Amino acid sequence: MGHDAFTHHGLGSSALMIIGALHMRSGQSIEELVGSSSVSRATAYRTLRRLSRHGLVHQTDQTWALTPRALEGIGVPTRASQSTSGRAPALDWNALADDYGTAGTAAQRRALHAAERTVYHQALERLTEHRSKAVVIVRDSRTVLAPAPRADEIPAPWRSPDGSVLDPATGHPAPDWRVATDGRLILITPADQRSYDELAAAHAQALSEWESAA
Repeated sequence: MGHDAFTHHGLGSSALMIIGALHMRSGQSIEELVGSSSVSRATAYRTLRRLSRHGLVHQTDQTWALTPRALEGIGVPTRASQSTSGRAPALDWNALADDYGTAGTAAQRRALHAAERTVYHQALERLTEHRSKAVVIVRDSRTVLAPAPRADEIPAPWRSPDGSVLDPATGHPAPDWRVATDGRLILITPADQRSYDELAAAHAQALSEWESAA
């Protein structure tokens, strides 16, 4: 399927299915090919006529078979190919792709997919940068992205093993503050209705006091 000869505007995937079925078992009728190649009856007739014009299959009574070098894309003269004006037996798969104008389709598809993946990763990077700016540090000659600290993230020295928050001034647990189960958010008592911005400001002030005390 990766070859340009079997693209949509070339021989098509049905031709590959027919060739594969006849390669597995030669001398099949139309009814048998419908089952072995998983194509419809109309598609089987249409595809066999196309392959026959290229000298890749031949018919004997009611059965069809591949010509000797059909798997290489090399056809032989058949009644169908001889009766088609200007149609010579196929030389190889590349020549067939050139004949149908599909040469280079696979390469174009791979380039398109690579470009789409690049755009997708760039979009993900932009989303990541939008969520939180990262700090670039170099460790052991390797560049490492360290996420910037959040306003509601608790420094490790403030955390107590039991989940309480240590008061930076006294070093004792602050009764109205708790570390959430995710280890990031500060939980406060229900009586405290401060907004996120107020909470972030309180955190910044407490952090400043902690650093001053240190």
